Amino acid sequence: MALTYNFIITREDWSLHRKGEVDQHRHREKVREAIKKNLADIVSEESIILSDGRRVVKVPIRSLDQYRFRYDARKQKHAGQGDGKSKVGDVLGSDPQQSPGNGPGAGEEAGHDYYEADVTIDEIEKIVFEDLGLPNLKEKKNKQLASESIEFRDVRKYGIQSNVDRKRTILEVLKRNALKGNPGIHGITPDDLRYKTWEVIPKYESSAVVLAMMDTSGSMGPFEKYIARSFFFWMVRFLRTKYQNVEIVFLAHHTEAKEVSEDEFFTKGESGGTRCSSVYQLALDLINTRYPKEDYNIYAFHFSDGDNLSSDNEKCIRLIEELLNKCNLVGYGEIEGPYYYTSTLNSSLKKINSPSFVSVTIRDKTGVYPALKAFFKKPDQGGG
Repeated sequence: MALTYNFIITREDWSLHRKGEVDQHRHREKVREAIKKNLADIVSEESIILSDGRRVVKVPIRSLDQYRFRYDARKQKHAGQGDGKSKVGDVLGSDPQQSPGNGPGAGEEAGHDYYEADVTIDEIEKIVFEDLGLPNLKEKKNKQLASESIEFRDVRKYGIQSNVDRKRTILEVLKRNALKGNPGIHGITPDDLRYKTWEVIPKYESSAVVLAMMDTSGSMGPFEKYIARSFFFWMVRFLRTKYQNVEIVFLAHHTEAKEVSEDEFFTKGESGGTRCSSVYQLALDLINTRYPKEDYNIYAFHFSDGDNLSSDNEKCIRLIEELLNKCNLVGYGEIEGPYYYTSTLNSSLKKINSPSFVSVTIRDKTGVYPALKAFFKKPDQGGG
């Protein structure tokens, strides 16, 4: 009696084993996309500014909503159908009402849930800094500033699959087939594959010094100080992440200016009146004695609430014009707080007409990121 056997042929789908990894990658891409959409809010997020060295922070992400049908609590008429000639992409109707919870009054509708993602500061920095650079860098005698870049300079027969050099691979196929008398692109073998390989290229550039100037007078309330420190927090991280040897000098002022340590700059409060010319004069003195224009690319950034002595404004204009003769860029950020009034320092500085002078006004926390982009425009973005 012949024996019969039943065999079951199975095919392993290895992609299922990578589902967790694929889902994790998709999650990271979603978080990255959400971070990019909300950079203005995230840059000024207190949990990051006050992270105190922690490498992972919780960032509220507002754009990870899942589309769903929602009950219309207001029972209003909505246009939900077309006229029979609608095409894909046509807008059939819109809700003119503001989102729940954003208007005045208590309201009775449910709000949107915020998603909090654990994100490393390194990951946020990478997104924030990708469009930033020191503008107007010039060749100087003293070359110490170095940045690193990755350049694909070599092609090899071995490498990782994502770095396949398609053009070189096709050329190898064409060459091999032509030698065999059967020209054309067909029959790609592993021996035809060519891979791009990279090298880390240090770029030695001229030295640079950044003068960080902050108003610490009595009119600078908690909001104004927080905005100014948020800007300088990201500026310092940007410079130290992207450039290896850039020098940063911290200057604080009320009616008098002084050089302070980094710790004092970010933590120490002051009081008193405001004479912004004092810090501009100190910056000029430091440049003349310590950072000669011939050896350094010089940048000066000043943040204030603009509540300066009116009699001091003309002197400020004169000193900033002197700074412009020595600096690659002078930036002034004015923070409009509750003490804002029309006759501010910024109103007087509008007389300065120089492409190397950049002035920004910040009215709320979302203004920090645009200020960073305005001061640190790359040359190809119109920054010089």
